[in-house]
Amino acid sequence: MTLRELENFFNLRQSLTPLPGWSAVAQSCLHLPGSSDSPASASRVAGTTGARHHAQPSGKLKVPEENFFNVPAFLTVSGQLHLEVMSGAFTQVFTFGPTFRAENSQSRRHLAEFYMIEAEISFVDSLQDLMQVIEELFRATTMMVLSKCPEDVELCHKFIAPGQKDRLEHMLKNNFLIISYTEAVEILKQASQNFTFTPEWGADLRTEHEKYLVKHCGNIPVFVINYPLALKPFYMRDNEDGPQHTVAAVDLLVPGVGELFGGGLREERYHFLEERLARSGLTEVYQWYLDLRRFGSVPHGGFGMGFERYLQCILGVDNIKDVIPFPRFPHSCLL
Repeated sequence: MTLRELENFFNLRQSLTPLPGWSAVAQSCLHLPGSSDSPASASRVAGTTGARHHAQPSGKLKVPEENFFNVPAFLTVSGQLHLEVMSGAFTQVFTFGPTFRAENSQSRRHLAEFYMIEAEISFVDSLQDLMQVIEELFRATTMMVLSKCPEDVELCHKFIAPGQKDRLEHMLKNNFLIISYTEAVEILKQASQNFTFTPEWGADLRTEHEKYLVKHCGNIPVFVINYPLALKPFYMRDNEDGPQHTVAAVDLLVPGVGELFGGGLREERYHFLEERLARSGLTEVYQWYLDLRRFGSVPHGGFGMGFERYLQCILGVDNIKDVIPFPRFPHSCLL
């Protein structure tokens, strides 16, 4: 690409970015006016957690009095809900772009802005099918990286993470394991290790728990399935398995990182979803999402993978801030 072609490309992108008529999926892959780099309020409704993140403008910047979109707009947590719309037409869809989390964490595996690969697949009616796609994606992608970029990977393995090559080969030559959330909690309760957060059924798994579970399973990636309903968002499919009451959710835990993939089956049954939304007080906000079931739906599921955590996993890099060019995290947005 010539310098003039490159200049024309960026001019075109700049002219297209503000258009409010772009599809929601396309918008989720762009820094729209109102992102953390812009004075206006942030753009986009949330997906994965149902949260909305509002970017506070700097006091030195002039803030427009009117909303850019004429409605309150926020940074995206995920493009998943919009992917569900597209999967109804195209069966298998994915997106790859920046996502934002207002989680006040200074840990080595959290960022306020990171890149996520998300996929949604129609006619999936079991976690086993979904886990097969996740495992095959991890293996195929990793094998391609190792074959196409051997010098780059070797550089990291030699100078940053000695022994990572052997650990990675160990992951790839073994089948991933599967345990339920209930089994995971029992393993943690029986552990001789003292945890900062006491493991108990109904509580979320912390990073220390995830890393212990992977180590307990022989440093092989392990799927944890069927989480308590109260821990997961409204769209996860109800397992109808009282009295504990779980949903068809799955996380893939990997050595050195903990959770890498998160996903599950979506609740395609209208009355189940209607009840969950009503209990959460979200019916009005997500009426469009409920209408997807009202007018006909199919069993479907999907997942998301944090790209920076994936790089940590295969390269052996300890701090997530070292695998992204411009790390943005709480109290730090220099570039």
